[in-house]
Amino acid sequence: MASPLRSAWREVPRSRVRHFARLALDEVPVLAEDIFREIRREYPNLTIVPDESGEPVALVGIRRALEHFVGYVSDGSGGPREHPQVFQEFGRGQVQHGRSLDSLQAMYRLGVRLAWRRLAEIGQQVEIPAPAMYELAESGFEYLDGLVAESMRGYAEAAARQAGERLRLQRRLLDLLLTERPRKSPDDADALAERAARIGWPLPERVAVAVLLRPAREALAPAVGRDVLLDMECEQPRMVLPDPEEAGRPELLRRATAGWSGAVGPPVPLAEAAKSLRWAAAAVRLMERGLLPAGEVLHCTEHTEALVLLPPEELIDALARRRLAPLAGCGPAQGRRLAETLLAWLETRGGAPEIADRLGVHPQTVRYRLRQIRELWGDEVEDPDRRFELELVLRAQRLRGDLLPSTP
Repeated sequence: MASPLRSAWREVPRSRVRHFARLALDEVPVLAEDIFREIRREYPNLTIVPDESGEPVALVGIRRALEHFVGYVSDGSGGPREHPQVFQEFGRGQVQHGRSLDSLQAMYRLGVRLAWRRLAEIGQQVEIPAPAMYELAESGFEYLDGLVAESMRGYAEAAARQAGERLRLQRRLLDLLLTERPRKSPDDADALAERAARIGWPLPERVAVAVLLRPAREALAPAVGRDVLLDMECEQPRMVLPDPEEAGRPELLRRATAGWSGAVGPPVPLAEAAKSLRWAAAAVRLMERGLLPAGEVLHCTEHTEALVLLPPEELIDALARRRLAPLAGCGPAQGRRLAETLLAWLETRGGAPEIADRLGVHPQTVRYRLRQIRELWGDEVEDPDRRFELELVLRAQRLRGDLLPSTP
């Protein structure tokens, strides 16, 4: 609220103040037109919105503000408690047209400068003392602050509504995009295009979907651009990244998600976004179990082995019981050593020296273990299908930490 006019203005005779106010009010229509014309000259792209009578709303607002201020200074009882509501509308209009408040405030300052020039001339005409006019100028800028505050209120309300509406529409888009369907129909594609258009999201050819783990309940959302669809309403936030293979995109994602953990699914065609989400969610579940590294947003394409072998635990465990049954008669330490040697042989198909170098043991030790393996598994180790299954279960055990390096 503006502070009361101080003593110099109050010492001006009331008759002279009323004379000043009458002359100023007489000037308001022409002054408002002059200000409006100058603003249009300085800002030729200004959107002109007419009111019910066809008169520009901006011109009406300027006129009301001038009348309001002159009425206030004519009694000098204190700062105006309210300002013309139309200035809230001006703030809302900036949001609707996608502009910031900076240009609006610059227009206000231009208007105040032109108004003050004319009021100063009237003050000289009726012989208002200079100290009183200085105080009047201060009050004018305080009044300007009030108009700006009204516009900021309108701007904030409109921005909040717009953001809320965009979030609502974005959630509808995400629901359609990330819901797996047995078969996509042309209607789905039309609905996707319509919902994307409503939030101004250009449909990309390919996307990747990320699932995030919150570092803390109050953590700030990742600072992603408007082209990234971000849903913070889920317990585990989700992101849809357009054109994930585009140059520079991984680095932008890394910076935006600093401090977050999570996983980015593989790039897929837009219509298959739900598949990318499925893999990202699977990776996050492995992170939560400590089977994939946490503390960063990792890419599923860099952890294919873990994602393929670890989630189907029941199948892998059942296969492991069948294929590793020959180790049942061995002690734990001996079983681990033989399993480790068998996996090294399956992965390299090398000779004893190469396997020994890989395991950090003597080649003769490897030869001894390989003889034991052939005794336990027999011809199975020569069957390609059996070798493949053995390598699968042993790799899965190594990923889970069950196949720990043994002591030579």
